[in-house]
Amino acid sequence: MIRRFPLLVALVFTACSQSAAGPEPTKGDAPASQPAKPADGTERLPDTAPEGLAIATFAGGCFWCMEGPFDKTPGVVSTVSGYTDGKVPHPTYKQVSSGRTGHAEAIRVTYDPKKITYAQLLEVFWHNIDPTQADGQFCDHGDQYRTGIYAHTPEQKAAAEASKIALEASRVLPGRVVTEIEDASAFYAAEDYHQDFYRKNPGHYQRYRTGCGRDARLAKLWGEKAAH
Repeated sequence: MIRRFPLLVALVFTACSQSAAGPEPTKGDAPASQPAKPADGTERLPDTAPEGLAIATFAGGCFWCMEGPFDKTPGVVSTVSGYTDGKVPHPTYKQVSSGRTGHAEAIRVTYDPKKITYAQLLEVFWHNIDPTQADGQFCDHGDQYRTGIYAHTPEQKAAAEASKIALEASRVLPGRVVTEIEDASAFYAAEDYHQDFYRKNPGHYQRYRTGCGRDARLAKLWGEKAAH
């Protein structure tokens, strides 16, 4: 991954990517409270939501930074960091970080459609990414950090496409919206040490966000609508 800030800063503000965060933790390195994942890879989550709930899948660069905004949104039941839209089954973080599996770092949002609409989730998504950046997100560069909306139903896809068109037509952004919209495919939950990273490692997490320039860029793009 290419870094856009000096080496000293890069060492201080460790990032979501393997190159900045250091080698992928091994079984021995995993936090004691987090059981190691099986050696054969990550777990594929069911394609459907529990009864009465719905699921949405979004890619917004480093998945550490996408859980919090949705977790804080009323009507959201849970979020899971993971990998989607790739060609390798049960990928590991190390494999995805190589940029050769086709996967994007993403989150799966389980929500109560009686309390929040998919259109409202789209608003949360847009205001937490730079939709104009084509080579990744913020300081994280590579296809695995692309932005994307992965629709689970025709209705979700239509809403996503309409939302993207409306965003471009508003001309509030400095460039073209490059976020992809695709049908949802297999979603693999990331390793346990990635889940709820912003809660379990708040200091590391905030240093990463600041060092990567995420908050500054979001504020410039969205102003008060930027949420984190």
